[in-house]
Amino acid sequence: MPDLSHLWQRFVLATALLFGLALGVAATVFGYSNTAPVNIGFSVFHLRGIPLWTVAIVPLVLVLAAGTVYHWWNSLHHFTEHMRHRKRVRELETELASVKARLDSVLEMPDQSATKPAVAPKVPEEQPAPAIPEGATASNGDDRSLEAEAETEVVAAAADSSAEPVKPRAETQPGA
Repeated sequence: MPDLSHLWQRFVLATALLFGLALGVAATVFGYSNTAPVNIGFSVFHLRGIPLWTVAIVPLVLVLAAGTVYHWWNSLHHFTEHMRHRKRVRELETELASVKARLDSVLEMPDQSATKPAVAPKVPEEQPAPAIPEGATASNGDDRSLEAEAETEVVAAAADSSAEPVKPRAETQPGA
């Protein structure tokens, strides 16, 4: 169902305009039809020879003028309250941002102001060294064991994370 609040507001404004125009026409007709002078008395105040139309029209005009001034004053109050709340919202947004920044620094979280989070480089998992039989030595006669050679190959594999894990080479016996 469509939102009819805008149409309803226009209807109310149009109705108020038509009512005001009808009231103005009626007041004008009343004023030209009743020109006879009257005497008005209220306690000690006495007015003599006042036209009859002023008795009806002047209070009506005064009430409409007072209502208009009240409406303008009320609108000004709502506007100032709106601006005060808008300022307070900005202050609270700034305070919230600083509290988030302090909380992130305390918790050692990454900065939230960056538009794209930094991608941490992938660290390959450390692989255990393969088991080497006891007493195995290199075939070239060095005192270096196969275990040391296997460790260097694991380190080389860790440096190249895109490669498959390197298996230690099988040593061939010379002359075979």
